[in-house]
Amino acid sequence: MRTPVELVHELVRDIEPLDELEAEHRRDALQWLESTDDIYRRIKPAVPPRHLVSYVTVVDRSDRSSLLVDHILAGLWLPPGGHVDPDEHPAVTADREAREELGIEPVLAADRPAFVTCTRTRTFGADPGHTDVSLWYVLAGIRDMPITIDPREFTEARWWSHDEVHTTDPSRFDPHYQRFLTKIGT
Repeated sequence: MRTPVELVHELVRDIEPLDELEAEHRRDALQWLESTDDIYRRIKPAVPPRHLVSYVTVVDRSDRSSLLVDHILAGLWLPPGGHVDPDEHPAVTADREAREELGIEPVLAADRPAFVTCTRTRTFGADPGHTDVSLWYVLAGIRDMPITIDPREFTEARWWSHDEVHTTDPSRFDPHYQRFLTKIGT
């Protein structure tokens, strides 16, 4: 029987990188997974200082758009998502986060992540910054689907056309979002 870390290692190993940066993030994540048996955030905000996150990227392929949330703490437009709970499968996290943060019944496009990133977060309050190893799951969505955002985490949610994301100042988004859109080919 595989341990949760072995399962995550397999998920990351099977991601085909888009470019050299994703290949570097994949190598970094695999080395981390081979060096520890504790990949989950145990104490907010940053213990341990590197931990596993699942993003749930809601994509409407029919009009080439995606749903992003204006994250209060990060000050960025991000896909919804959150920290993977101990021994939780990252796809289950993506499903749970979609329910909690958007109030929707999610339909994951695949049970495997499409993208992997290792991102150093900005510091907030007592958080000296930490590294999120993020697995990006794609969720099938429709622009007019009803959503209910969590107002404790987000100021708003909106659909962004993928052309709009590519022509907007990238510093307004997760630093890897434009590359993610390129990878999924929408």
